[in-house]
Amino acid sequence: MKKSRIIANIVIVFMFVTLIALGASNVKAQKVQADSRVIYAGNLDNVNVCFMINVYQGNEYVKDMLDILDIYKVKTTFFVGGCWAVNNIDLVREIYLRGHEIGNHGFYHKEQDKLNYDANRQEIKLCHDVISKNLGLEMTLFAPPSGAYSKTTVDAACELNYSTIMWTHDTIDWRDQDENLIYKRASKDLSNGDLILMHPTEKSVAAFKDILAYAINNGFNPTTVSECLK
Repeated sequence: MKKSRIIANIVIVFMFVTLIALGASNVKAQKVQADSRVIYAGNLDNVNVCFMINVYQGNEYVKDMLDILDIYKVKTTFFVGGCWAVNNIDLVREIYLRGHEIGNHGFYHKEQDKLNYDANRQEIKLCHDVISKNLGLEMTLFAPPSGAYSKTTVDAACELNYSTIMWTHDTIDWRDQDENLIYKRASKDLSNGDLILMHPTEKSVAAFKDILAYAINNGFNPTTVSECLK
């Protein structure tokens, strides 16, 4: 009888430990599981890469970046914030007329992972309407501000016919004002289909020529996000 109890207790403990392990495994899987609708890189089978530029400020550096892109005959994607675009529509128009792709970066730069469905939809739609009204352009690419999104964000984007775009590499140029560091982050381990996040800052401009030259000299084709996705 005593032996049976011991065996029964061992079995119970084993089952309990197994359940805990399985539960922990499921939690981990859920945490690392990515939404397949969110894009972190383009087509890995071609040499296209994109140095995409998110804009909510830095007006004084946007034209410098445009001039550098012209020098290298490169077209890229500018994700513009709606409230910034309202106050700088002539600059947005110049970006577009110089051949670059315009993407949606929300309206007020809110952390959209904290918003409900309606608020997420409104952030995307308000920015869309500003560009549509002023440029006659129907954008299809959405970059969440600060890279903050939830399933609800992606659902709202999809309902508005947007693809949600993240990045492969982040230069963190808005924080680290060091052109050598920005260059290193933009160029290190560059691979087919990479999407590299940048912003219009003084040090990004200082590093931009070298970044584009590095990519081109190493056989990559800097282009728009849409071209990277093909």
